[in-house]
Amino acid sequence: MPPYVYAAAGFVCAAAALIISIALYHIRVKKTYASLNGLLDSAIAGTLTEEAFDESLHSALVSRFHGYLTASETAAGQVRAERARIKEIISDISHQTKTPISNILLYAELLSEQPLPGPAEGYVRALTTQTSKLRFLIESLVKMSRLESDVFVLAPCPSPLAPMFDRLQTQFTLPAESKGLTLTFEPTDICAVFDEKWTTEAIGNLLDNAIKYTEQGCVTVSAVIYEMFCRIQVADTGMGISEQELPRIFSRFHRSPDVRDEEGLGIGLYLAREIIAKEGGYIKAESVPGRGSVFSVYLPTNLSKP
Repeated sequence: MPPYVYAAAGFVCAAAALIISIALYHIRVKKTYASLNGLLDSAIAGTLTEEAFDESLHSALVSRFHGYLTASETAAGQVRAERARIKEIISDISHQTKTPISNILLYAELLSEQPLPGPAEGYVRALTTQTSKLRFLIESLVKMSRLESDVFVLAPCPSPLAPMFDRLQTQFTLPAESKGLTLTFEPTDICAVFDEKWTTEAIGNLLDNAIKYTEQGCVTVSAVIYEMFCRIQVADTGMGISEQELPRIFSRFHRSPDVRDEEGLGIGLYLAREIIAKEGGYIKAESVPGRGSVFSVYLPTNLSKP
């Protein structure tokens, strides 16, 4: 038989062996992908169980991945348990401090209605002021802890802005007028997607700061609609914020050196940002020192699709 026939036969055999090797390789890869995909599905469904593995390379890979998912599931369980403990602690703190603080304020009010020696009146006023600060501090810390630990979930839904504006105007008109400021809410018929209670809290924090740091002029609240977002704008004519401070004002417990003498905890803007972010929105701040600040809250106008 001619040599080229042997050569051709050898080539055919080699090609067949290569094709078989490639086919077996693809079968092993497909099997590995199927095994890993099955493990992921089990982990997502919460039905991950012990598996039997042999000593093959495929089995070793699947075994390691199984171990990783098991550890991840254990860690997730520990996180859930820790959140449950935090929720319980926060609830205890809120419950255990509410009554004593309310009683102190009540007794201080009763004392203030009685005839007291000169110095005692000042002591009662100081007691009332400091207790009110303590209550505000505890309430703020509880809110912050709940947000950070995802103890509660915000429930944004399509709602008009006007009722929220009306409540905020009622709440902040007196503080503004007591400082001689003009508080203006521009009429709006805009609807957005937000959690009414907590968005009112967030916008209220912005208004509280605007009034606190504005000595003369006005504070104006307005709304503008865009394609995907609406913008709620809180503008003031106050002291403004320096360019160096702007990137830090939303940090937890941050207090600018320019306002150290003012009352505050440094968590109002932080809470506002966290609340708006959990609703799928965001906050921007612009300011010119000596000419005022503008805080813009962007809220989605449509429910996000799953």
